[in-house]
Amino acid sequence: MVSTLYKNQDKDIHTKYAIEVENMSKRFDGFLLDKINFKVPSGSIMGFVGENGAGKTTTIKAILNLIYPDEGSISIWGKPACNLSMDLRSNLGVVFEGSNLHDNLTTDNVNKIMMNIYPNWDQSVFYNYLNRFKLPNNKKLKDFSRGMKMKLSISIALSHNSKLLILDEATSGLDPMIREEILDIFMDFIQDEGHTILFSTHIISDIEKIADYVTFIHDGRIVLSENKDELIYRHGIVRCKRDDVGKIDRSYIVGIRENDFGAEIMIKDLDTFKRRYREFIPEKTTIEEIMLFVSRGRRD
Repeated sequence: MVSTLYKNQDKDIHTKYAIEVENMSKRFDGFLLDKINFKVPSGSIMGFVGENGAGKTTTIKAILNLIYPDEGSISIWGKPACNLSMDLRSNLGVVFEGSNLHDNLTTDNVNKIMMNIYPNWDQSVFYNYLNRFKLPNNKKLKDFSRGMKMKLSISIALSHNSKLLILDEATSGLDPMIREEILDIFMDFIQDEGHTILFSTHIISDIEKIADYVTFIHDGRIVLSENKDELIYRHGIVRCKRDDVGKIDRSYIVGIRENDFGAEIMIKDLDTFKRRYREFIPEKTTIEEIMLFVSRGRRD
């Protein structure tokens, strides 16, 4: 009976997209999450990028059915997120920025609690992660540092046979050494093609290191959602005199930054641009630069 259950469950999660968000909106006083659309391909890492307050956490809470959209639909493994079975829900590993565990618990207490929550909890995996992260078994969580608490949350998320990790600012506020260690864990996790990660962060360098796809949210709207390498390949920066800006067709321009020495122009459709404008030599760019130009435009 149990083996049949998990065979059916595995069949349910082998879909083209692990997450699909379609025309999802949510209104609050002073903020609108406006017709959000993006898809997370199965077996990939999707970087969900945006500044603080852009709508990342609100979107993730809607995906996890913690808040209810005003309109639109959300699917996880092809099933409505609002009606996901407990069997499928047990395959979700979730990490939020803050710890929701009681301060008087120890990691041994956490293990006992999780054994009663997750039917596929693996305490040997859990203690292996505790050893890897050098987390003590007999120390109360109130004495854990921020980084230790985040490592514990990640250990929990990875110890019940999770197939989909949903991470909200999982590396925010951590020192570079700890962040690098955690990013390595995520890369190990994704080596199994049945595993998927939605990784929300405002630390764009983390996304550049590990993501396959990038979704950029700004002021409650999705600005772009596409393959990371293709995004970088299709964009470049032209440095020129201010007087030269007017020579370039506006359809190629993502944004312009002017300074005392001239202008920097973010160009899209790079191959076509280079064939048309041989007098300009675009330079390579980064995800971070693309985001800054898209969000700030001429304001510099």
